[in-house]
Order: sequence, then C-alpha cells, then structure tokens
Amino acid sequence: MSLNRKIIHIDADCFYAAVEMRDDPSLRDKPIAIGGPENSRSVLATANYAARVYGVRSAMPTSVAKRLCPALLVLPGDMKKYRTASEQMHAIFREFTDIIEPLSLDEAYLDVTNSVDFQGSATRIAHEIKVRIFREVGITVSAGVATNKFIAKVASDWNKPDGLTVVTPETQLEFVSDIPVKAISGIGRVAQERFKCADLQKLDFALLQKSFGSMAYRLSQLALGIDDRPVVISRERKSVSVEHTFAKDLLELKECRAVLPMLLADLKKRMKGRDYESQLSKYYLKIKFDDFKQTTIERPIKGKLSEDAFSELLQLAFSRSPRSVRLIGVGYRLTPPQPYQLNLPFTS
Repeated sequence: MSLNRKIIHIDADCFYAAVEMRDDPSLRDKPIAIGGPENSRSVLATANYAARVYGVRSAMPTSVAKRLCPALLVLPGDMKKYRTASEQMHAIFREFTDIIEPLSLDEAYLDVTNSVDFQGSATRIAHEIKVRIFREVGITVSAGVATNKFIAKVASDWNKPDGLTVVTPETQLEFVSDIPVKAISGIGRVAQERFKCADLQKLDFALLQKSFGSMAYRLSQLALGIDDRPVVISRERKSVSVEHTFAKDLLELKECRAVLPMLLADLKKRMKGRDYESQLSKYYLKIKFDDFKQTTIERPIKGKLSEDAFSELLQLAFSRSPRSVRLIGVGYRLTPPQPYQLNLPFTS
C-alpha cells in the first residue's frame, strides 16, 4: 500500500437540486426534489437538505416522498443544464490534474500526487477546487482527501454539505476504525447496522471468509484502510441499454411483447452515432416483477442483429415468474475493441 498517493474525491451536494436552487433562489428554503410525478411509478433522483429533514431521499418513490413531506415540490429536472454544470466542474479539475476518474455527473476521483500547485498540498488543492466551483458554477461540493480512493470517498461524505475532510497517513487507521461497514458496498443490511470497520479488524480471517466468502479478503483490506486501486482516467462502457417502468403492471406476455417495439426504438436512438456495432457481443433483457424481484437473461450474438432475439428472451424471462411485470429493460453487452498487434518477422 502506498501512503504517498494524494487522492481527492469530489462530490456535489444534492447536485440536481443545487443547480435548481442556484437558478431560482426562491427555492432555497423550500423542500424540493428532482423526479417524476406522484401519480406515476417514478423515483427521486435527489432531494435538497430541506427535504431530507423529513426523511426524503434519492431513489425513493415520489409517492412515498410526498407522504413524508406533503409540501415537497417535485421538479422534472433539466439534464442539459446539469451536464453543463458538470462540464464546468471538470474543466476546473483539469487545471490541477489530468488523472480524473468520473463516477457520475457530480462525482469524481482526482489523483494529485504529482501536482505542483500549492507546493503539492492536496488539502489546499481541494479547498481551491471547492472555492472555484462555488464561484464559477454556483453550487457547493464536499471533498475528501486521503492516500486512497476508499478513504477519500468516505471522507467526502463525512461532513456534508460543503465539507472538506482530510485523512493523513498518521490518522488513517483511527479514521477507518470509526467507519460503519455500510460504507463498503456489498455488505448485508444486518452487518451494516451492527458493525464498524474496527469490528472487522478484530475478526479472524477464517471467520470472515466463512461469513463473506470471496469478499472476505477485500473486506479485511478495506477495514484496515488498504486500497491500492488507481484512479482510472477512462472507464470502458460494458453495456448499452434502455429500460422503462410502466404506470400499470403488464399482466400477460402479450402485453409485454406489445411494448417491445417502443423499447427497441429507444435502444436504436441510444446507439445512433456511437459506433458500438463492432463491440456488440450479447443480447440482454431484464424484467422486474411487481414484487420488485428481477431476472436478467443474455444470449450471444451470432451473425446479423435480430430483434426477434429480444422477443425470445422476453418469453424466457417472463416464464421464470408467474407475476405481473412493472419494468422491462433491453440492451447489448459490449466487448471492448482489442488493440491491433503487428506480427513482426523474427530476426536473429
């Protein structure tokens, strides 16, 4: 593990809602959220802190959020506006480092290990980024500074909103010990509520392996604050897909088939102009049933693309559960292009 790396994790505070409040200051003291209408099955993309006081959270169904907070103002959102704000943020990042790993429009890792700005101080760089984003984009972000990605990400969430948390190599183990294990993805809900990383540090590895299987080694490392993952500049897309949640459950297979052309038309639009055709490796279909359980099914692509393949996958997926369907997704798995290798003649 390298304690010499300097990693910053930047996370905008209630990003979509923050952009809306920036553009309409009258919304600042009101509980607002971004999402679909209450009488649909849509969920919230985010909520401001005034709404979170009532228990409103992202990924919550709009209808549930409105019950918790009747005064909640739900806005439809404007992705073009949000992308512009994201581009402005990334332009600021690039002034300090080229090693940037975006996680979403409003979240990214920055490796500033070799940055010469502010005499190489990651803390001062993070502070300057926060100041610049507030001044030029008009929103606040929280930042975590640490020697690795795991701790930096947790640190950015430690003192929200508008926070800056720095974890030095000397304080790293103490900081990690207080982290609840819910910060580690893949941990079950019971363990999330009962344990901190300090508890995992004390467990014998054999017991950890018995409880968590193949995840045990990763858990043991993260519980000690060890994370050697590099900041990855570009992330390869592994799939391209679209999905739709229906306002009314689809009760029969024929109803599901009736909406398939609409989904495939949307998939074509998403594919258009992106040159994915040479990377397509599998057909992919997902169904979520009315009990929120879901099933996915894939099939290798052989020969020319055929929309009939999705109809066949739909029939197979539907047969796995005798329940109504609330969501269908269709798409393709991608195989990244392989670099071309020259076959050079052998010379002695």
